[in-house]
Amino acid sequence: MGDTRATSRAVDDHGLPPVITCREPGSFARGVMAERHPTLIEQVREAFPYGPEQHRALDTLLHEILHGVVEPLGPGSPDRELWLEREPEHFGRPWFDAPFLWAESYFYRRLLEAVGYSGEGPWQGVDPFASFKRAELNGPTVDEELRSLDDLVDVPAAERATALLGASLWGNRADLGFRGPAGESAPGEADPGLVADDSAALWALLPAGSPATVAVIADNTGRELIPDLVLIDHLLRHGHAQRVVLHVKPCPYYVSDAMTADVVDCLRRTSGAPGEAGVIGRRIWEAMGAGRLDVRTHAFFCAPYPYERMPADLRAELGAATLTILKGDLNYRRLVGDRRWPATTPFSGPTAYFPGAVAALRTLKSDVVVGLDQETLDRLEGSGKAWRTSGTHALIQVRP
Repeated sequence: MGDTRATSRAVDDHGLPPVITCREPGSFARGVMAERHPTLIEQVREAFPYGPEQHRALDTLLHEILHGVVEPLGPGSPDRELWLEREPEHFGRPWFDAPFLWAESYFYRRLLEAVGYSGEGPWQGVDPFASFKRAELNGPTVDEELRSLDDLVDVPAAERATALLGASLWGNRADLGFRGPAGESAPGEADPGLVADDSAALWALLPAGSPATVAVIADNTGRELIPDLVLIDHLLRHGHAQRVVLHVKPCPYYVSDAMTADVVDCLRRTSGAPGEAGVIGRRIWEAMGAGRLDVRTHAFFCAPYPYERMPADLRAELGAATLTILKGDLNYRRLVGDRRWPATTPFSGPTAYFPGAVAALRTLKSDVVVGLDQETLDRLEGSGKAWRTSGTHALIQVRP
């Protein structure tokens, strides 16, 4: 990949918008770092009977974020040198000075270190967010959403496809990191009118009977991943794809991000449900056994970089797909670059590097957005609402 830091400086010299940081008082990014992350530290502390060592480490991380400077991972951390090589200029400076994307990613890595997830010891491999994810997955809302699949049994395939695509899109609102693991501060009422809608272009890339391979880069588990799996079942069953590759995170990340264990939990929840949900769940289970649905992961999915810097092996794999569907807000930020883009910047510009056709399904929960027409932007800006960050608006964007 070469010297990515030099590349970053060169691109900035070519006039790209500035990278978003947490410096600006009152900004969304600063609120995440100053309020949401400290709250999450306390919620993780209370979710497990951690010992004094973990409590001290969590206290240290909390104080460091609010009052100190970015410190490296501990000497025993296997990826300490890797992180020191990644943007070393951020170490020894306040967290609020770092790029938002980098700071968020490093925060979650430090949180895993604080609770002993990666080191030797009894807490190794214990997902600090598991209890939050399971509580949502086993909740009554999921029961209702699974029962609603019965209403689609006799719906024509085209209408069903539209409904399932919408469910996958709006499922992204179910983000535990956005709502808080205990469910507080849920997004407001969804605006049904998408700020951008390229769904017709998406389906045009996947006509029925297509020998397509579709890559889906997942975001959240639970109430988002289940609709994603149901959509995947539809693609396979109705011939929009011959094979689907579902990409998930290799370790806990951003509270509710999906890992392989979460895929299994969601499949068990779905296949064990009555009615149409159970039929779909068992069909997906069989598709995995037959190799028509493959679950994969890659270390880059937890890296603090935009997809423009993806390694060659991941680039080749996604480039071989007929279409790559990226779910959620973080994947969108990484796809277009976490920069202060003018909202009317064409979606095709910041995504031109992507190695194949790409689609973004995202509810808006951060400042970054591109691809809007001027009339839509004027309407949204005139609404007086925090439409970029509230989770009430959504988009489907495609670059063939």
